[in-house]
Amino acid sequence: MRYLGSKIKLLSSIDEVIKENNIEGETFADLFAGTGCVGDFFKDRYQIISNDFLFYSYVMNRAKLKNDSIPKFDCFRKKYKSDIFEWLNTQTYIPDDSYFIYLNYTPIGNRMFFTEENGIKIDGIRQKIEELRAKNIIDEEEYYYLIASMMESITKVSNISGTYEAFFKFWDSRAEKDFDLQPLEINEAPLHANNLIFNEDTNKLVREIKGDIAYIDPPYTVTQYISAYHMFETLARYDYPTIKGVGGKRGRGDKNSLYAQRTKAKLIFEDLFRQIQFKHILISYSNQGLVPIEELCELASNFAVNGAVKINHYDYREYQNHRSSNKRNGENLNEVIIYFEKDMQINKSPINYSGSKDTLVPDIIKALPANVDVFVDAMGGAFNVGANITALNKVVYNEMNPFVYELVSWMVNTPKEELINAIEKKIEQFGMKKADENAYKRLRDTYNAEQNPLELFVLHMYSFQNMIRFNGSHKFNTPIGVAGYSDDMKQRILDFKVKAPLLELLNIDYVNLDWDSYPPNTVFYFDPPYYITSAAYNDGKRGMKGWGLNEEVELLNTLKHIDELGHKFILSNVIRHKEKEHTLLIEWAKENNFRVIDAGVSGWRYAKNEVMILNY
Repeated sequence: MRYLGSKIKLLSSIDEVIKENNIEGETFADLFAGTGCVGDFFKDRYQIISNDFLFYSYVMNRAKLKNDSIPKFDCFRKKYKSDIFEWLNTQTYIPDDSYFIYLNYTPIGNRMFFTEENGIKIDGIRQKIEELRAKNIIDEEEYYYLIASMMESITKVSNISGTYEAFFKFWDSRAEKDFDLQPLEINEAPLHANNLIFNEDTNKLVREIKGDIAYIDPPYTVTQYISAYHMFETLARYDYPTIKGVGGKRGRGDKNSLYAQRTKAKLIFEDLFRQIQFKHILISYSNQGLVPIEELCELASNFAVNGAVKINHYDYREYQNHRSSNKRNGENLNEVIIYFEKDMQINKSPINYSGSKDTLVPDIIKALPANVDVFVDAMGGAFNVGANITALNKVVYNEMNPFVYELVSWMVNTPKEELINAIEKKIEQFGMKKADENAYKRLRDTYNAEQNPLELFVLHMYSFQNMIRFNGSHKFNTPIGVAGYSDDMKQRILDFKVKAPLLELLNIDYVNLDWDSYPPNTVFYFDPPYYITSAAYNDGKRGMKGWGLNEEVELLNTLKHIDELGHKFILSNVIRHKEKEHTLLIEWAKENNFRVIDAGVSGWRYAKNEVMILNY
């Protein structure tokens, strides 16, 4: 099949990149699958997850990924004692008002995509396929295989240069041939029983699927595939669409790809890279794509393990349609395959602080908008959320509690080996052991006299439930617990890092943040004390600001102000807990038409059903 952007000639190169980088895995996702040549090529090695938001591609991929050979059509053969392709090709077809292709894409409809004879036969066969399926003479997989075979076969008699955006004003010799339905050629190889074929927007789908290898082959140019291959879409759906223009194109609906829009392509790539949940990412792109290759690689580096991105160049024959520009400045088409390993690690903060959101970080990331230049963790706590957000510019950590702020600041600004050495030396100095109350009290007294973050961190590892609690005089007063320093904690310290390129640290009440100073594509995240739950850090008895009804109302008013400024926010909260219901929050969200997303359960001792409230 002649198909814009087909990767048939790059299949061996994709395979080489996999081998060169020692990529292993069981699942392979072809996320912009097109005609399915990539998935078909690899289906004997992996479970294939195929996706394309155009229905004709879904049909083509289903035909290739659900069959290891041409279907037998046993039920049909038993009934008609004939080969189904021979039978369909030799039936007599008489056109009527239902013959959509004939009436619209032949000279009868003042268009020259097909001869009248071929238009009649295409409609007749397509309708026969529907009849056979309705009578259960062919099963579902045989049905999709026949339609895919039709799409392949009509290209042999289409009066076009390559796509269906326009037709020749004369009859090409190819178009004058008689239409003949032939079986679709597929890779006759063993296939995985659980291959998955989707017909979704890729950027939405990647929030719901995960696996080992993802191959990304998005549109490179402004050509919209729903326009270039509208004939395939109509043949696959056979839905009698409203058509218009010389080319008889169907309406695009919501099938315009943002990857084919100059102002949106890079932004939608950012969303894809942030949300994709596959370890190994391979991207086919071109030096003549809408996003310069250097910029695409730089963007990918933000989401790659250690920022490492590799690129392989391949010479490739350029395809031009009626929109192609001749202004290439002497630059030949060069295809590339970009590879990086996605950093999917959620690095839990070494600080065990009440209300931490480490388990909810994946849900928070999934809820992020497409573009995040700045992420403000307005009530940062242990910094589990902000540290794990890949904002392209910077992350702002703000925490009003000065003791917790100093802990985080010390943790992120001190070299890892220095942290480990200082912690282990302090533990040795005071002879700290699990449940050793005397050693614990000596360290606690020393800390309350000096109050440095190193001693507070060691204390909190050995304290009751790892609580960081102070009295009204700002003296640490948590009793000893049964935990302590461990290899797991050491590894958490070594792993913890901020994923954004820049970090800003603030120690102020969130209401004093200068909302107007933040640029577009800033996301503000709020994780306040929960009004309908209780915790020591928000009871107002610790010499610091408590949290009650007035503070809750103040926060909701602040969020409304942020919304009016045009900024985006995410609020973590609890709507229902035990017998309580947060009526104020429910009504506020409803009144302002804010989205409420179930975010699962957090906390192990006092589990709470969390929600996220978003203004976008």
